[in-house]
Amino acid sequence: MVQHKKLVCIVEDKADLREGMNLMIEMSKEYELGGSYGNAEEALLEIPRIKPQVVLMDINLPGASGIACVNALKNQFPQMLFLMCTAYEDTDKIFDSLKAGASGYILKTEGPQKIVEALDDMLAGGSPMSSSIARKVVASFTKMGKDNALVETLSDREKMVLDQLAKGLIGKEVADVLDI
Repeated sequence: MVQHKKLVCIVEDKADLREGMNLMIEMSKEYELGGSYGNAEEALLEIPRIKPQVVLMDINLPGASGIACVNALKNQFPQMLFLMCTAYEDTDKIFDSLKAGASGYILKTEGPQKIVEALDDMLAGGSPMSSSIARKVVASFTKMGKDNALVETLSDREKMVLDQLAKGLIGKEVADVLDI
């Protein structure tokens, strides 16, 4: 039985890193390089034609960001998997990437073997993340839990006011709606 290689595209603006990633994919037994791009605009033109199973995506690209690129492609191809491969560790970029449709988030410093393992994990249904990234995600959910605990200390009336504010009403409008 012939085993087909999984098609991978790479979007990375730094030529030396992109070439290293290309080589990593070409040397693997499980993956085949479908295309390699230095910016989101080129990727947005070519990836829909190639239809890879997986895209390795940098965040900081010239022109449109990798996050915007993932969002656009994920809308067209919901089954396509995206592994963010970046130097960014800040929580906003992590969550923006995941919200855009990334299935995993790994730091470039992890090295080629970890990146290939992350691809394997993602194709097996996982959501691979570098340890430091996973810790930030867990910390964010822990903080959200504490914030939700604060909401639970509010009275029903205070929750109603908050609900109206969340809908975009301002002070006087809230007072009118709630007869305050």
